[in-house]
Amino acid sequence: MNEQVARRVVLVRAIESADTGHQVLSEDDRKYASRSARELAAWQAADSKAAFTQEHFLEQRSEQILKRLAERTPAFASFQKRGPGLPAFWAALPLLALFAGALLDRIADPHRVDLLSAPLLFIIGWNLAVYLVLLVWALLPGRKSGRAGPGLLRRLSVGKAALPRKLPGALSTGLTNFMAEWSVLSEPLTRARLSRTVHLSAAAFALGAVLSLYARGLLTQYVAGWESTFLDATQVHTLLSWLFAPVLFLFPFLQGFSLADIESLRFGAGAATSAAGGERWVHLYGATIVLLVVLPRLLLAAFAAWRARRLARRFPLDFDHPYFRHLADSIGAGSAAVLRVLPYSFTLDEARDRGLWTVAAMALGAQARVLLHPALPYGEAPKEALGDASLAEPGITVTAALFSLAATPEKENHGAFLDYLVRNSKRGVAVLLDESSLTERGAGQAGLEARVQERIALWRQFCSFHGTAATVVNLVDPGKRPIELGAGLALPELR
Repeated sequence: MNEQVARRVVLVRAIESADTGHQVLSEDDRKYASRSARELAAWQAADSKAAFTQEHFLEQRSEQILKRLAERTPAFASFQKRGPGLPAFWAALPLLALFAGALLDRIADPHRVDLLSAPLLFIIGWNLAVYLVLLVWALLPGRKSGRAGPGLLRRLSVGKAALPRKLPGALSTGLTNFMAEWSVLSEPLTRARLSRTVHLSAAAFALGAVLSLYARGLLTQYVAGWESTFLDATQVHTLLSWLFAPVLFLFPFLQGFSLADIESLRFGAGAATSAAGGERWVHLYGATIVLLVVLPRLLLAAFAAWRARRLARRFPLDFDHPYFRHLADSIGAGSAAVLRVLPYSFTLDEARDRGLWTVAAMALGAQARVLLHPALPYGEAPKEALGDASLAEPGITVTAALFSLAATPEKENHGAFLDYLVRNSKRGVAVLLDESSLTERGAGQAGLEARVQERIALWRQFCSFHGTAATVVNLVDPGKRPIELGAGLALPELR
């Protein structure tokens, strides 16, 4: 699935998940889109003599739904016409860098080539420092993806944050959720494109300075020389020998220099002022910048562009998400989803065990299965309590910690358990809060509903603090707390 198709699929998912009341998409709309998509995907697979896949189904279904929404809501149609991110940015930045590089060289005297040219030495030195930082960054264990801020990445991924006016509430919420979710999902692709553009811009900046140096030499006679308050001729000769060593080694036809040449080129000390002397230093600086700056930056840009093309062609979407699991179940594709439940200080009786299977079917589809871990004892260290259970076990769709809403959350016990799960689970951890014990205990008492809502708010705040999200269920009567099909359980990375 390429980037464009994935963007449409994620957009439809965000809208359907936000439209729990079926205000913008009725149940008939969704069933019709699924039925049409299944037929179109099957015909497409038959024509191309390929297997029917979930990706083809999702592509066709998203097109059906987005077309219907655009016909019904003109404001949504205008949102769809927006280009993703800031397309002009990727081309404009290298062009501006080329122009800026050409202007930078003009800071110096236009009639001379300074052997210690600050702009040219800065370009070379800065890029060498960047290469060193990139190397160290690549070798650091557990490094972050990059230094670009989330605001910039979001703008480059989704463009303007403002939504069109006159949108239905559910549709507006869906678009807001989509922009937040897409900026996270597309972050690796956006970072690759940003890296490509930054390296291209650095190469263009250096190339602009070199082109400006040569362009001025066509109509101006350069005077080559140097001057320094603190450096003598020997030190300058050593510095330039190190600086130009790579190009003099690779291009022996370039004219070198001696200590006597450097001494004779000091301004104010009888410097040689021939045009040929200026030409030698222009070639040395130009070749050095091309070799040490332009070519490495172009190679880095090419690598980043390759990564971006690979991600754009095969955009990574998690098809184990409950929304996709539900759709796959509706067309008989894919394997059954598995909900692994880790009850903390909570033993399930037969009725609650049946209710747990109903909750799994509501969240993950009718074929969903439940893998129930034995109750974990209160106060025991999570690692010892879980024993040999692996949180990275393959085949698990969602891992959920199960708490009773009747319990009061404690940082040193419940919090430590959640922290351990979040730290060791790669796909995030959901939290199930069962209200049945609390409501049974307080049945008939005044103010029960207020106490339940207060306890729910307390647990949700607690879970959010520990990097998770909570879903309230009633395991005795799951119908009291229905979970929208396809919306699934609340997962922290999808909020």
